[in-house]
Amino acid sequence: MTAPLIEILADKPALVQRALTLTVEAIHAAVADHGYCTLALAGGSTPKPLYMGLAKQDLPWDKIYIFWGDERYVPVDHPDSNAGMAKAAWLDQVPIPPDHILLTPTLEGDPAASASQYEAMVRAIFGRLQGTSSDQVPEFDLILLGMGDDGHTASLFPHTDALAVSDRLITVGYKGSDPRITFTAPLINHSRGVMFLVAGADKQTALAQVFAPDGDDQSYPSRLIRPQGTLRWLLDQQAVGDLDLGHLS
Repeated sequence: MTAPLIEILADKPALVQRALTLTVEAIHAAVADHGYCTLALAGGSTPKPLYMGLAKQDLPWDKIYIFWGDERYVPVDHPDSNAGMAKAAWLDQVPIPPDHILLTPTLEGDPAASASQYEAMVRAIFGRLQGTSSDQVPEFDLILLGMGDDGHTASLFPHTDALAVSDRLITVGYKGSDPRITFTAPLINHSRGVMFLVAGADKQTALAQVFAPDGDDQSYPSRLIRPQGTLRWLLDQQAVGDLDLGHLS
């Protein structure tokens, strides 16, 4: 793994604008390289204006495939649905083929079965795109991630069983008793690119631990994200505060 690329932006709007530029560049680069782009989306409030910005771009929609790095176990029309937010802000506004939008199944009543179903869907799509067997680990072009004030990312929460899953691509992550479907750390780490979007003063404590040389992966799961490709952190000034990141440069 190469060193992370860290950019500190003045505020959240500047962070979103930078994320928009980088995401558009990644989409065009992937399409130019291998004819399609596989993009896994994050939930939460920070990416929403990014998605609204993407809705206004002129992109090769028929070559883009959309997935979710994690999803709450609710219907897509539920106000807490990550997919519902992205669809309303972006995907329903552009001519992307419906079968290129790989919604996470959340209606089975069995989160573990839903996780297995989504893994099979992901493997099948990548098998067709890459012309390879579906047992190979998919290599996403870009995975967007956020980070909670507890250091979690996707639905990989501190000191939960999902952190240790290495024999599956997708598993069930729990926030308390609330089940969520989530990419595992090994799947995220097999990607060509990961981009964290982190804004707000409430993230300072977690960021300090995530970037600490001797931090604890189990307590701050964002530390587990060490992709084979590019790891980029976009941080706003409030999230950084007076944190010294000089040891990472």
